[in-house]
Amino acid sequence: MNPWIIASRPKTLTAAISPVILGSSLAYYDGYFNVITFIIIAIAASLIQIGTNFSNDLFDYIKGTDNQNRLGPDRVLQKGLLSKKQIQKAIWIIFIAAIICGFYLAYIGGWPIVFIGILSIFFGIIYTGGPYPLAYNGLGDIFVFIFFGLIAVSGTYYLHTSDVSVNAIILGCSIGALATGILVINNLRDIDNDKKCKKNTLAVRLGEKFTKIEYLFLMIVAYSIPIYISYKMGNKSSIYIVYFTLPIVIRLILEVFFEKSSSLNKTLEKTAKLLLLYTILFSFGIIV
Repeated sequence: MNPWIIASRPKTLTAAISPVILGSSLAYYDGYFNVITFIIIAIAASLIQIGTNFSNDLFDYIKGTDNQNRLGPDRVLQKGLLSKKQIQKAIWIIFIAAIICGFYLAYIGGWPIVFIGILSIFFGIIYTGGPYPLAYNGLGDIFVFIFFGLIAVSGTYYLHTSDVSVNAIILGCSIGALATGILVINNLRDIDNDKKCKKNTLAVRLGEKFTKIEYLFLMIVAYSIPIYISYKMGNKSSIYIVYFTLPIVIRLILEVFFEKSSSLNKTLEKTAKLLLLYTILFSFGIIV
């Protein structure tokens, strides 16, 4: 496979696209939706995600976390498929492209969107880079929940409507919980190697048992929210279509509790797919 595709980590892009879809569906329900805005938000979000992935690849390699003991998918610097200089240039190019998309979004959304865009890129870099990387200090889970959930969904809704909605924030909690679940599995899988490399994720700090319970709690949060949203929309029964994914969730929870090490790669991949399926069904339930 092309090393640039590997470096972009296409399977992680569901975390970037899902909040855009769900936030846009709520805007559509409320009578506001712009196709051009939706497309540009999706492109900008994907570019920021890819730029963040490139940055993570670079800084994890520099810090020695991506080594021969890594249990997750291959990383391009770890395998020597690309050079540090190539990745560094790519980070600049990707983030500049995201900023160019952001010009239009800033034009329609004003300074709040400028602020969100700058913060998203900044935290995307310091997630694993800088003097106090979030992922190395147990703050990755909070970052993902806020930026891939609360901010992404409510920001998307704001760009369509020029308004802030409590429902958008609540929906952001559901997407944030599932996106954080992806990270939780990643950290659970790598807990031993991360300890050796002094990458003090929340899993390293609080242990395997806590991490497994955290995943269960996040799933409960995600699957409680459709009930609330249905109630707020006048007991809109179509939203309950999202519960067709419950058998998948139960299977994933069992895997998290009983599978170990590299076998969790499949669980991580399936959680990413669940996020997208959940988003599509939830959005469909809101719109119809």
